[in-house]
Amino acid sequence: MTGSAMDLRTVARTAPALVNLYKSAGISLRKHGLEGGRAAVYLVLDYSGSMRPYYRDGSVQALADRVLGLSAHLDDDGRVPVVFFSTEVDAIEEITLGAHEGRVTAIAEGLGHMGRTAYHAAMEAVIDHYLDSGATDPALVVFQTDGGPTSKPAAEEYLCKAARLPLFWQFVGFGNTRSTQFDFLRRLDELPVPARRVVDNAGYFHAGADPRAVADDDLYDRLLGEFPSWLAAARSAGVVRA
Repeated sequence: MTGSAMDLRTVARTAPALVNLYKSAGISLRKHGLEGGRAAVYLVLDYSGSMRPYYRDGSVQALADRVLGLSAHLDDDGRVPVVFFSTEVDAIEEITLGAHEGRVTAIAEGLGHMGRTAYHAAMEAVIDHYLDSGATDPALVVFQTDGGPTSKPAAEEYLCKAARLPLFWQFVGFGNTRSTQFDFLRRLDELPVPARRVVDNAGYFHAGADPRAVADDDLYDRLLGEFPSWLAAARSAGVVRA
C-alpha cells in the first residue's frame, strides 16, 4: 500500500487550517517507516477537574487538531473518535476534518461536572468501540492525561488484557515536568513482556506544562516513536495481521 489515506488536495479542501499539520505528520511518518500505513486513530481526553486550565487555554483543542492531521494519513474516513473521561466516561464523540475548529472545546463546555481520573473506564470504552466497529486495521490510541489514575490496578489490568488486541496506547502527559503524578505512566510504559503482557503495547511522553509549545514535528515524532516497534512485535505475535 502506498500513499496517504487522504491526499493533500482533499485535506486542503475540507480542512485548510490543518494543511501544515498534515504536512508535518507526513514527514514524521516517513521518518519512522510508516508512510502508506493504515491505522484507526483514537483520541482519549482527560476531563478531570485539574484539566480545566488546559481546556480553557486551547491546549486540548490544539492536541485534537494535531491528531486529526495525523489521522488523515492513516485513515480515509476523515474522523477521529474522541473519548472524554473523568470518574467515568463523560462522552464519546468524534471530530472531523470538515468541522474540527473549536469542536473539542465546544463538546467539553457542554459536559458539566469534571470528576476524577479513571483510566480503565476510558480504556474499556475504546476497546468496545474498536471491537464494535469491525475494524481490521491496527489502532493508534492517543491517551492524554494530567495525572495518575484513581485505580492503578484496574489501569494495569486493562492495559495487559488489551495487549492481545491490535491497539497501541500512546500516553501523553500534560503538566509540570517535576510532578510525581506521571510515575505511574512511566511504569505502564515499562510493564514486563511477556510476564505481564504479550507485547509492549504502550508508550509515554511528557508534553510539559504548556503542551502548545511542543513543536509539531517534535510532537508527531513522539506520538509515533514506539508505534513501529509495536507493529513489528504485534505482527510477530499474531496480534496484528501480517
